Amino acid sequence: MLSAQSLILTLGRIPDITCHECLRCLILGVVRAGRLISLVSILSREGRTTASVLAERLEVSERTILRDLEVLSGSGVPVYAVRGPGGGFQLLEGYTPTLPAEAWLRPGSRRGGVGRMTVRITDEGRRLAAILGYLQPLRVKPGHDDAGEDGWVTATCRMRSVSSMAVEVLALGPHVEVVSPTDLRDHVAELARRTSRLYS
Repeated sequence: MLSAQSLILTLGRIPDITCHECLRCLILGVVRAGRLISLVSILSREGRTTASVLAERLEVSERTILRDLEVLSGSGVPVYAVRGPGGGFQLLEGYTPTLPAEAWLRPGSRRGGVGRMTVRITDEGRRLAAILGYLQPLRVKPGHDDAGEDGWVTATCRMRSVSSMAVEVLALGPHVEVVSPTDLRDHVAELARRTSRLYS
């Protein structure tokens, strides 16, 4: 299964941060690790997806996507290509990735069920959500199309489970606020408090 440790392996040796070139490589490595996590997350949620769609979502070239998919495969992630019309890349059926964010999930909180959730979100939050494939499909409520003076709009999206949606909300940082349902809002607040205590 994919873990944070296997992704860190893509960074290579521990760099000398006093060297500008090594520091640049470290930054690029961290960016790539984040992109690999996003790739697995998108494929896990949405199933078969073309390289062109993945490239557009992550704002990189198709060649970069193909290289990243090769890295994932070499790290033991069962991703494979389906050729022909309707083809693309997908994870092996039944494979459940273990992503770093899942350490925050509550035990037994992966129950299914699909509903709707309401959020307040900034323009930057909408852009990030589209890139990462989070809170999708995100629909701005009628009458809320134009951002107010504070730049926020009210929108809804499909909700799969409290735990998975909490991870997506937290990934967007201060650019999104859960309005409803209350159990999701409470869970996000709980995780935010736990995170805050680590830095207090």
